[in-house]
Amino acid sequence: MALLGVAAAVLALDQLTKALVRELLPLHTNVNIVPGFVDFTHVRNTGAAFGIFNAADIPFKPAVMTGVALIALVAIAGYAWQSASRAPASRLGLVLILSGAVGNLIDRVMAGYVVDFVDVYWRNYHFWAFNVADSAITVGASLLVLDMLILGRHVSETV
Repeated sequence: MALLGVAAAVLALDQLTKALVRELLPLHTNVNIVPGFVDFTHVRNTGAAFGIFNAADIPFKPAVMTGVALIALVAIAGYAWQSASRAPASRLGLVLILSGAVGNLIDRVMAGYVVDFVDVYWRNYHFWAFNVADSAITVGASLLVLDMLILGRHVSETV
């Protein structure tokens, strides 16, 4: 039950922050949060993770990207269902990945793009803009790796 609460919280925070960015921050403008390190910048990602295919001009791009995201979500959900892991780190990791994927899928279905806004940089080096859903996916994947490598378990262990 607690994991369901985590998923709901991630989804709610993701959608709330994206709505606030759409409402309060005009496209391509930024607000400095931590000088020289973090800005909030409203961008639209029409591509995949890390802006891959963002500049690509392919027919039916929103539908293609939504389909790819949906296939990935189904694959991850299937993996989570089959793994049946009891390890708390891997279970939390899978919940974070799934809730983040759902958050970004909602954007793709509703708008044809994902709203990104956290811009981390140092001098002239910028990381790709990201959002709460992306952060959840990254933390979730890190928990899976931690569980497999450091805690010595395998995510797909069955009960």
